[in-house]
Amino acid sequence: MTTTQRPVSRTVDLDGETHYLDFGGPSDGPLLVCVHGLAGAAWNWLALGPLLTGTARVLAVDLAGHGLSPAAGRPTTVGANRRLLDRFVREVAAEPLVLVGNSMGGLITTLEAAAAADLVRGLVLVNPALPRTPLSATDARASIQFAVAAAPVVAATMYARRRNRLSARKVIRDTLGLCTVDVGRIPPEVLTEAERVVRQRDVSRFPPRDVGNAARSVMGRMARGSDLRAAMLQITAPVLLIHGDKDRLVPISAARRTASLFPNWRFEVAEDTGHVPMLEAPQWTAEVILEWLETEVVAR
Repeated sequence: MTTTQRPVSRTVDLDGETHYLDFGGPSDGPLLVCVHGLAGAAWNWLALGPLLTGTARVLAVDLAGHGLSPAAGRPTTVGANRRLLDRFVREVAAEPLVLVGNSMGGLITTLEAAAAADLVRGLVLVNPALPRTPLSATDARASIQFAVAAAPVVAATMYARRRNRLSARKVIRDTLGLCTVDVGRIPPEVLTEAERVVRQRDVSRFPPRDVGNAARSVMGRMARGSDLRAAMLQITAPVLLIHGDKDRLVPISAARRTASLFPNWRFEVAEDTGHVPMLEAPQWTAEVILEWLETEVVAR
């Protein structure tokens, strides 16, 4: 991420302060709106965004309770943040676009693509939150994180202690250690920006319960896998499904099963990669997205 590639930080009022990054791109190119995962933020797209702007315009939004968008009384559940995304799509983007979602953001963009077929001309799912398949392997660290998130008081207490004890640098590297095969693959300037965002998140504006509520909402949605599949069946736009084969949080088996249920979707596997290919393998991810955009979206 060079200086010339640095995105512009913007804020819009959508019943509360909503922050997003504007990466720029050609005015006549397709518009991409990127949506981060649980406890993530717009900075999650810093390595990928600049690689797409030769072809597309790129925005990345912070959902309520995440990044630099305080909840400020807004719910942080999957449903509420889907409605926030819908407002962002209609009031900020205000034109047909391609949604790009990672993890929880993949779940939210799936629901939005089903609900807003008039505006969504394509959907890119990067390691989206998906129901686990029977007998799929369970990662011990991931299981502990989910169990903590399910207990509001425990989650809030642990978060507060961790935040007081650990530096922003340690918080970011611990989180990304769970999400990647090798944190060292992430550009150092991206990690620096992530640390800056963490330091800006004052606990009075960003209480731990906001992310905890989002986590419990995601788990609830995953327990009702039939609802997600019903939404997927309503999507009429082209879909690209990308998944890292060493994802600890959403096993590759879940993505393979989804791909088998929707053979008209494009399915690409990021080898030796974890839960965030856009950070760990940005060049490969960009090449896959750009080729798909050209053949499945722009050419339509």
